[in-house]
Amino acid sequence: MSVNLSSKYLGLPLKNPVVIAASPLTAKIEWLQRLESVGAAAVVLPSLFQEQIEHDTEQLTRVHETGADSFAEALTYFPEPQDYRTGPDTYIELLESAKKAVKIPVIASLNGTEKGGWVRYAKMMQDAGADALELNVYYVAADISMSGADVEKQYLELVSEVRKSVSIPLAVKIGPYFSSVGHFCRQLAGAGADGLVLFNRFLQPDIDLETLETDSRLILSDPFELLLPLRWTAILHGRVNLSLAITSGIHDVEGLIKALLVGADVGMIASVIYNEGFDFVTKMIDGLRDWLTQREYESVEQLKGSMDQENCPDPEAFARGNYMKALVSYTSKPI
Repeated sequence: MSVNLSSKYLGLPLKNPVVIAASPLTAKIEWLQRLESVGAAAVVLPSLFQEQIEHDTEQLTRVHETGADSFAEALTYFPEPQDYRTGPDTYIELLESAKKAVKIPVIASLNGTEKGGWVRYAKMMQDAGADALELNVYYVAADISMSGADVEKQYLELVSEVRKSVSIPLAVKIGPYFSSVGHFCRQLAGAGADGLVLFNRFLQPDIDLETLETDSRLILSDPFELLLPLRWTAILHGRVNLSLAITSGIHDVEGLIKALLVGADVGMIASVIYNEGFDFVTKMIDGLRDWLTQREYESVEQLKGSMDQENCPDPEAFARGNYMKALVSYTSKPI
């Protein structure tokens, strides 16, 4: 009997639990088709950034107004703003083309921190055929006058406003830096989120000692980063009415299996494809099938959540109890 690898994320039926995370990997139609051919169950398009929308709008306004008060003919120097192709226009075109090019679900992505035009663009993405929307709230609370409650309120208002504008499933991608992650995730569900993507990787700027400038290079994830979303997925599974995705640190089939064991509906990957190539998606899916077959699992659903905090043999491993155990085991080793 063959193993059933199907899963469900945000209510979307998927042929397996491997989803390609928002990244440049999903920015070209030929790459989306390749990802589908190697077995990816769904793709998240690269994010449309708030700054991109604001910059395009500002630049168009500046160009259109340049010299407009010099001569009457100046009004015809440039086309009307609506005639320009902007970042949002290009994104919608990519989304529409993707929906025609592949049969797997295509999830659109918005990246920002304020309500602004998100309501409008979320609706545009839904109208363009997006199967779901990932709201990537990339916000570093650097304003020390802003309280934690204020930060959470900003997130919740954003989610609530976007939820009102669309009927397609809505996932929220968040970072781990909240005083009570579980409580906040429950509030996100109340605000209208259908799912969570754990966790956002905030860019950490370095300092170049030669130029004395900040160095904001992007570093791919590594397997160690899986541990944090594993813990919180295990804690949240069964306690919040949200579909769960892990997006940090899955670099092999073992990482994917661990994500499913603690209750994730899907594992999102990107960095490993940069390191190993497109065909690694097939290798990961085959590895999952082999592992389940060897242990006589009938399906991914049977595996899912069987090692969350409520079901695992040692629930304290996901809480404080694991802290002392780890310290003792380490300090007992000879130097």
